[in-house]
Amino acid sequence: FQVIQRSVGPASLSLLTFKVYAAPKKDSPPKNSVKVDELSLYSVPEGQSKYVEEARSQLEESISQLRHYCEPYTTWCQETYSQTKPKMQNLVQWGLDSYDYLQNAPPGFFPRLGVIGFAGLIGLLLARGSKIKKLVYPPGFMGLAASLYYPQQAIVFAQVSGERLYDWGLRGYIVIEDLWKENFQKKFLGSLNTAKFG
Repeated sequence: FQVIQRSVGPASLSLLTFKVYAAPKKDSPPKNSVKVDELSLYSVPEGQSKYVEEARSQLEESISQLRHYCEPYTTWCQETYSQTKPKMQNLVQWGLDSYDYLQNAPPGFFPRLGVIGFAGLIGLLLARGSKIKKLVYPPGFMGLAASLYYPQQAIVFAQVSGERLYDWGLRGYIVIEDLWKENFQKKFLGSLNTAKFG
């Protein structure tokens, strides 16, 4: 074996190189090579190994019971989160769009908004004493004020609201008619039949 080595010394000697030669001793006997399979590290122990599961500790048992107890609640929370996430994203987007609209509002928007809000306050003041009036007067006054500034949107809103009110009224009429036929007519006809034959 030949080895070349550089020596680092003071600045004046840093450019000098030395050659060092190394060779094995001639007296040492030749070694026999050993295969990897013969090493004890890679030998497979004889006998069969068997996996034995350790008994659970009290802490592990408590954690397992707690996980089984909380599992329905965690699945409910995950389902609720997955259902409400799109709604919350839509709400946040609506808020951002409203903020952008208010930042770049058309001329005359804020005075109109003030008149509509003032009409709502007047409706709230006139509705003292009755809960039904408190539910009807403020939105009604605000709707009247808004319809003065936005007549086209008010017409569309009135048409859609009228159709919905008509639909709800028709459904209510059908439900009341069904209840009348099932309960009152049977009792009325039953009492007439017993009066005739009784």
